Amino acid sequence: MSVQIRSLTRRAPNASRKMLDGVSLTIEDGAFVALVGPSGAGKTTLLRTIAGLDGPYEGTVLVDGRVLAGRPMRERRIGFVFQNYALFRHMTVARNISFGLDVLPRGERPDRGAIAARVAELLELIQLPTLGGAYPDQLSGGQRQRVALARALATKPGLLLLDEPFGALDPIVRRQIRRWLRGLHDQLGLTTVLVTHDHDEALEVADRLVVMQNGRVVQEAAAETLDAAPATPFVMEFLGEALEFPGQVAHGRFLPDDPNVLSFAVGAGDGPATAYLRPHEARLVAAGGAARAIPLTGGQGGLRRLAVALGTREVEILVLPERLGQVGTEGLGLDIGRARLFRDGAPLAGAPPVASGQELPRVTVG
Repeated sequence: MSVQIRSLTRRAPNASRKMLDGVSLTIEDGAFVALVGPSGAGKTTLLRTIAGLDGPYEGTVLVDGRVLAGRPMRERRIGFVFQNYALFRHMTVARNISFGLDVLPRGERPDRGAIAARVAELLELIQLPTLGGAYPDQLSGGQRQRVALARALATKPGLLLLDEPFGALDPIVRRQIRRWLRGLHDQLGLTTVLVTHDHDEALEVADRLVVMQNGRVVQEAAAETLDAAPATPFVMEFLGEALEFPGQVAHGRFLPDDPNVLSFAVGAGDGPATAYLRPHEARLVAAGGAARAIPLTGGQGGLRRLAVALGTREVEILVLPERLGQVGTEGLGLDIGRARLFRDGAPLAGAPPVASGQELPRVTVG
């Protein structure tokens, strides 16, 4: 099922602010999309509006080309998984899963045998075939999450909406469940929309990320595009650790305010600008500054973490272990030639930056 959202605006109950502010978004049939952003960005409000759980609103929500407003929930073919699972504690796992089928109007409700067969099918699908007679309190968090997903799938929805479904799980179980969920999405051919504030989670399971801030869609794209060409500094910083270096563009070069950070060539007009880059994209250069490298414990992806004292402040970077032996720890310059440049909160137009100084192979972490 596809989803088209056009100029969607929803106000808070007291009408003092907009919870959604002119959101337009298209979700293709069969896509797995993650809505990401900080708390209060409007992610859950958008999800609930798609489901028809919230209102009123201005704008249009179309599912498979049809307007949802005024249509009963049972006709929408939408499955919804809440953050707290919302399982009925007094019902067995099997009864929880069959609930959506049990409450269908008599003319649409399958017979008992068909419902039992559907429950057995779903118990196999969620890998809990022997737990139909158990109660939610007897299950682990990961098992309860899978039961909530099975209940949402019981009526064979074409669209699955997930509101922070892994928030209560420990990290190991979270990784297991989200890998399982991605496999389930592919197996069933669903259209899935996931709300999460965890960008690592979104990167692992989703085809496309929709970054939200203050009730608006800031940028939507594949993860690789968001990282390579973020639309705003917020997107850059939200999707991972980022280093920030203010400075000026003059005569075709970016000149950082800190003299221990090396300038690099750009094809942009003169004026103030700010450079952002990931810690693993910075390079230490043996000459060209008075910076000092201070080894720290820990690292990431085979890279070593260093504190670089620039004089007025310290920044932490990630480097190949052998690199520190090549350049030493004193009299260093910091090469930020792989940075993305912004001016007034927007990407700075111009040629891609050219890395300066001594090169290292580019290493992607995470």
